[in-house]
Amino acid sequence: MSCDTQLLAVVDDDADVRVALTRLVSSAGFAVETFASGAEFLHSLEDHEPDCLVLDLHMPDMSGFDVQGALASRHPSVPIVVITGHDTPESHARAILLGAKAYLCKPVNDDALLAAIGNAIGDPN
Repeated sequence: MSCDTQLLAVVDDDADVRVALTRLVSSAGFAVETFASGAEFLHSLEDHEPDCLVLDLHMPDMSGFDVQGALASRHPSVPIVVITGHDTPESHARAILLGAKAYLCKPVNDDALLAAIGNAIGDPN
């Protein structure tokens, strides 16, 4: 990984989604790490921090909301792009309230996701 390559973390319990997102964001020039669970991702933060997180909301054991809460307290500078297959107004509002820079519904449009990641990384807040 070169010094200017940005690291993107993908957390989704669906292996097919992880593979598809890895292909997409790699083709856009990002380095990618994938995690099947929120706990696995949070453990990785002991070693390094990604430039952006693409996070599924609905996963077994630890939800995306739980990951957002833990990340906000320990690594608040990591921007989060939420993706979900279970869209509700309540989920949308909660994800944004917890600091998500974007909220996208599955199946995610490739261009919309890449734009959301770019905006999240470029947003100083």
